[in-house]
Amino acid sequence: MISITEFQKLGAGVTAFGIFFIVFGVLLYFDTVLLAFGNILFLAGLAIIIGLRRTFSFFFQRPKLKGTSFFLGGVVIVLLRWPILGMTLEVYGFISLFRTFFPAVFGFLGAISNVPFLSTVLRNDDPLHAPPALPTSQCSA
Repeated sequence: MISITEFQKLGAGVTAFGIFFIVFGVLLYFDTVLLAFGNILFLAGLAIIIGLRRTFSFFFQRPKLKGTSFFLGGVVIVLLRWPILGMTLEVYGFISLFRTFFPAVFGFLGAISNVPFLSTVLRNDDPLHAPPALPTSQCSA
C-alpha cells in the first residue's frame, strides 16, 4: 500500500479547496476573484502533493507544452479579469495536459460498481425499495 505523508494530505486538501473555489466561481457567473483564488490553490496543492521538481517536469515536457501554455495562459487571463475567456483556455489546456489520465479515471469509476455495498445501490437490488408486488387477482395472464 502506498503511504501518504501528512504534507501530501495537506496538498490534497489545498487542491480540493482549489477545485471547490473554481466550481463555486463558475456557479456564481464566473466570479473573477473566486476563479483566481481557486486556480492559485489548485496549482499550489498540486505542487505540494507531487513536489516542485515533478510539477515543473510534468508541465514543461515537450509534448505537453501546448496544453501547459493554454492552461497557464488561462490562469493569467483570469487574473487579468477576463474570466470566461480564461476558463475556456484553462479547460482546453487541462484536457490537453491530463489526456493520458482519463482512461485510468474512467477505469476507476467503472470499478466502483464492484464494491459490495455500492453495487447494490447502483443496481437498485435493495429489497427495501423494491416495487410492491401486485395481488394475483390484478395480474393479467
